[in-house]
Amino acid sequence: MNMPSEHQCPFHRHSSTVAPSVRPSGTWPPGPGATLTGWGLLIDMSRDLLGALAAWQKAYGDVVHLRIWPEHDVVVADPQLARELLVTHHDALIRWERGISVFSQVHGHSVLTAEGEAWRTRRHALVHNFSPKAVQGFSPTIVKAATQAFARWPREDTNWPIESALTMLTMDVILQLMFSSNIGEDVRVAEHAIRVTSAAANAEFYWPVSMPDWMPWKHEKRRALRTLKDLIERHLQNRLNLARDAWPDDLLSRLLEAREDASALSLQNVRDECMTAFLAGHETTAATLVWWAWCMASNPEAQRVARDELQRVLQGSAPTVETLPELHYLAQTIKETLRCYPVAPLLISRRATRDIQLGEWELPARTLFMIPVHLMHHDPRWFPDPKAFRPERFAPDAQEVPRGAYIPFGAGPRVCLGQHLAMTEMTVIAAMLLQRFVLSVPEGSAPPRPVLNVTLRPDQPMHLAITRANAAIA
Repeated sequence: MNMPSEHQCPFHRHSSTVAPSVRPSGTWPPGPGATLTGWGLLIDMSRDLLGALAAWQKAYGDVVHLRIWPEHDVVVADPQLARELLVTHHDALIRWERGISVFSQVHGHSVLTAEGEAWRTRRHALVHNFSPKAVQGFSPTIVKAATQAFARWPREDTNWPIESALTMLTMDVILQLMFSSNIGEDVRVAEHAIRVTSAAANAEFYWPVSMPDWMPWKHEKRRALRTLKDLIERHLQNRLNLARDAWPDDLLSRLLEAREDASALSLQNVRDECMTAFLAGHETTAATLVWWAWCMASNPEAQRVARDELQRVLQGSAPTVETLPELHYLAQTIKETLRCYPVAPLLISRRATRDIQLGEWELPARTLFMIPVHLMHHDPRWFPDPKAFRPERFAPDAQEVPRGAYIPFGAGPRVCLGQHLAMTEMTVIAAMLLQRFVLSVPEGSAPPRPVLNVTLRPDQPMHLAITRANAAIA
């Protein structure tokens, strides 16, 4: 692996070393050889994206050029340069048009897919609903949903389908936060629909073009999309049929109130934002909790330390706004899970709208940039023994890592809008789970293999052994 030059390394950014001159315009970083089209590289990525990117970094360094006709892709795995892209050059970048087109099939024109002034307007209309202060008010709803869900879990099961159970719980949480409603009988259908649309979207990222959804072989995707859109529409119409003074204080009501400002949201915008909030609001949280549960089950000492902290701080009570900040070690286990298994292991590619100087490279307009979060999170220069689960990496006295080396929620103006809600929800659910259950790996189980279907999930639905914890719950 090529080490970054001294001027690039954040640990040496204050040194007096003179930066090397910028390479001539038109010179590309090193990268793998390609055929006339370079589509063979695309095939390698479709088979094992994370493995292909890791191999190219090892062979060519932290900045790698991929010639995949008609594009020039540059993979940026240097933390300082990745942050420079997302923060310093954010106004010179748009998201990859092909990727946004695929996402738009499900999300419509939401804050996830919007660009330019439309994105700024949308983000401004939504951001106060996801601020740390606003998220504090969501905690009781999360506690209530988790209490109800865990009451339905068995006292003991040697092969409990924890991935499905946690996905249902996070789906229930987001529906209560959005619509003041439970998922009810729709849960299995909705869970299947999300898996189908995610797999279809991930596959289409590697196609030169998308075939229309009316093609015969896309019938399952059509049904899945209709299921999700009908779910959102049903809740929206139920709310619109209520008298205005009967609306509950939830995210849907807040979106509809924002709609009253003609410059913010239309009714279709509300539909699109609801879809994005529903999908992103539960899927990424569920995926992280699934990986966290595996980390706890396969690291019993970390699980014991976290449970001891819960007993000391909560003393059998549910977490509250006041006690959540005191769960330091539990938060470290979640942050380390996000390092080991970032649910967005590759940020949506960015396209340069003008020439950009990045480190020693002068890169032309229309260059595509890929930021491999997973690679940076597993780089031994920043995280020694990166495959090991070590929550102490995030202790207050831990060695500082370069800015940009750890970005589970992205960075810059496009940083995840729901990051505060996600951390609060994951911490509450993780705390309540460990208060009630001990997690362990079923006998004979192999470690799960991470696969990417928009988010990072185990290759097979995860099952863990659960037994009732001894601590009393108030």
